[in-house]
Amino acid sequence: MSQTNGDKGEIKVLWFLPTHGDGRYLGTNEGGRAVDLGYLGQIAQAADNLGYHGVLLPTGRSCEDAWVVASAMVPLTRSLRYLVAVRPALQPPSLAARMTATLDRLSGGRVLINVVTGGDPVENRGDGIFLDHGERYEATREFLEVYRRLLAGETVDFSGRHIRVEGARLLFPPVQEGGPPLWFGGSSEAAIGVAASTIDKYLTWGEPPAQVAEKVERVRRAARRAGREVSFGIRLHVIVRPTGEEAWAAAEDLIRHLDEKTIASAQKIFARMDSEGQRRMSALHGGRRDRLEVSPNLWAGVGLVRGGAGTALVGDPETVAERMREYMDIGIDSFILSGYPHLEEAYRFAELVMPLLPVEGGRAAAEVRAANTGPFGETIANDRLPGAGSGGGG
Repeated sequence: MSQTNGDKGEIKVLWFLPTHGDGRYLGTNEGGRAVDLGYLGQIAQAADNLGYHGVLLPTGRSCEDAWVVASAMVPLTRSLRYLVAVRPALQPPSLAARMTATLDRLSGGRVLINVVTGGDPVENRGDGIFLDHGERYEATREFLEVYRRLLAGETVDFSGRHIRVEGARLLFPPVQEGGPPLWFGGSSEAAIGVAASTIDKYLTWGEPPAQVAEKVERVRRAARRAGREVSFGIRLHVIVRPTGEEAWAAAEDLIRHLDEKTIASAQKIFARMDSEGQRRMSALHGGRRDRLEVSPNLWAGVGLVRGGAGTALVGDPETVAERMREYMDIGIDSFILSGYPHLEEAYRFAELVMPLLPVEGGRAAAEVRAANTGPFGETIANDRLPGAGSGGGG
């Protein structure tokens, strides 16, 4: 099976629920926005109506709990999927399997699973995790062995270094046969080994295309050695405007409140992490403002103060779509995107860029919107619908 752009040459586009906060500027509370149930519901419903495949919910102590938030969002949406995290070193596989099966049933099969090993030793110790980098990936392998077998309907006996269960089983199965797809990211050799043997979709953060291509090939070779194939996704921010000049101005505006002290403080925290992916993200810019365009239209300004995904595609709609096609040519078939503020940017990307790309379900979603509500803009003089470029002329 081709790994290029999915079975039909289509891509999946997901958005992001900012349960760690949202606003107009990074590194300041100016322009900050309360992220409450109503606001998260607005973003989820917008993503649902706009034809996004799903939304990613982050995990960690900086965020609201992803499973609770997803449970609250499910009744508000129709087809939107929820990419939520299991934490192999933090929760037993039997409990995670029950949570997964329950949410999958309640949502009608709209769950995707993000396997997160965790890369911040300080946060890990606060959560009671005292495993080093290699041990965490050992625990992840054992966790996934039990977790996948439970979701497949097996009764499991397992005894490993980190996990032991006897007679573990699920009474209520998930809707998706065998359980939801497993998504996973990690750049170390240990992480790639886990991905090759167990994961359905391998995720990378938004590195320059050449670096992504090298990583994709490493994972693909490892999977083939294991007798498997995996698909690929990427996590990026987007800053798209009608013109490139407007887009780059918006990028600079996003970080205009950042001072050097704030940047240095953030980079010090990132440096303590034992995540290879975070190291690669930080190395793109080195904490410096004068080297933020790390590849054509790939801007690393977000990573000055934000951990994890720290790069954004910046440009006019055609340019952003072309840069996404470059990743598609490498083998990326899923894009997890976000922008600040997340509600407005969900609309902006969907309206400006999605029509330029082969987005899974995008045509059907557009046809439904057109049949039901337009688009037609505001009526002119309470009497007629505007057309393209209408200016009220005779």
